[in-house]
Amino acid sequence: MLTEQPEQTPAMLTGQPEQTLAVLAGQAGRKPAVRPERRRRGDLVAAASLVLVLVATAATLWWSGPAAGTSSVTAAVAISAPPVATAVPVAFIEAWRAFSAAAPVPVAIGPAVVTADGSTVIGHEALTGVERWRYTRDLPLCTVGSGFPAADGGFGRVLAIYQHDEYCSELTTLRSDTGVRAAQRNPDARPGTRVLGSATLVALTGADHLEILRSDLVRTLEFGDVPAPEQPARQLRTGCAFGSFALAADRIGVLERCPGEPADRLTVLSADGPDGAEEPEEQFSVLLPLAGATLIALSDARTAIALPGPPRLQILDPTGEQVALIELDVPDTDLAGGPPGGVAAVVANGQQLLWWTGSHTIALDATELTPTWTLPGTLGAGVPYAGALLVPVPDGLLEVDPGSGVDLRTVAVERADRTAPVRLATQGEVLLEQRGVELVALRPTP
Repeated sequence: MLTEQPEQTPAMLTGQPEQTLAVLAGQAGRKPAVRPERRRRGDLVAAASLVLVLVATAATLWWSGPAAGTSSVTAAVAISAPPVATAVPVAFIEAWRAFSAAAPVPVAIGPAVVTADGSTVIGHEALTGVERWRYTRDLPLCTVGSGFPAADGGFGRVLAIYQHDEYCSELTTLRSDTGVRAAQRNPDARPGTRVLGSATLVALTGADHLEILRSDLVRTLEFGDVPAPEQPARQLRTGCAFGSFALAADRIGVLERCPGEPADRLTVLSADGPDGAEEPEEQFSVLLPLAGATLIALSDARTAIALPGPPRLQILDPTGEQVALIELDVPDTDLAGGPPGGVAAVVANGQQLLWWTGSHTIALDATELTPTWTLPGTLGAGVPYAGALLVPVPDGLLEVDPGSGVDLRTVAVERADRTAPVRLATQGEVLLEQRGVELVALRPTP
């Protein structure tokens, strides 16, 4: 067994001459011990300076990054959905209300009801309004929407878009049942952006720019005024303003108003083109008969456009050819100026699309996009509820037969402003009304 020998010192070499010679001979037969490397003062200063630089860099990234100004309080137990509506009640009563100025329509996704105001997004229990999760940034909200219904066990995700400088460029997706953060991205959306969702895609609209994202937030399409394009001249036109938008399962339509053109232009693009986001794939692009049109809806094979003076609904086929031009019994003022945010008030109801023109609710066939009935004097598109259709009117909610449009009865609802627009959604048996900057939850009377 080898053991470490102590180093010999002069004090140990004071014995007999023979012993001293033996010790010296032993030391001569081995290599001298290597002293530990000495750290000079300059080396220590340099190392300390490097550590300080790394700490300062990490702190800068923290304070300037999204995490610095973020507060996320998630639900300890996932939100439970309310009971399903089985019949239209005799009356509704108010259950709760909350400010939600950043959401243009009620956001009911998964089991939650979501409100968005200022810089905060909150997930509520539908029946009680109790706050279950909260997400806050030190930036103002641009808008909040929902999308990707197949994500997170079929609950879908909340999309919260915050403004940073001049762009709405901070997008965070949240689980609707717990508020847990999922994917994040930095889009190039502009203020005023709206969220349009299909089964697998969402579109972020804008005055001169739009982009489409997959559920993993990979961009599949970018169209319009693209900031700092990697490959210039790939956009189809430049300098065009966008009027209105509609998204179908795999394509998106946009009304363009381009310099030098006498009328609006309708362009329909593949939402997930094979050539990547930087090179839009155009399905067709046609000039319309006039300016001031509004894109209402897309189906797999049809496009519906509202034309003013006089009001008409123009139906186009997949190549942009007109297949029908149908007169509309609505005031011409309904079509003036286009819908708020460039998105028509359209709600899906099985084989129907319910379109609110501004004073009338029109049912469109979901495939052909042709009108089947018109209901005057309404405040919104309406929403399916327990097999019936509820449409907001000044006196409350009109129960309507979905097939014929015949009104069956009025369910009284008190509103402070009896003429303001109302956007509806449901979460189980709870009816949600977006009234301006407030979300009001109504529950059936016992």
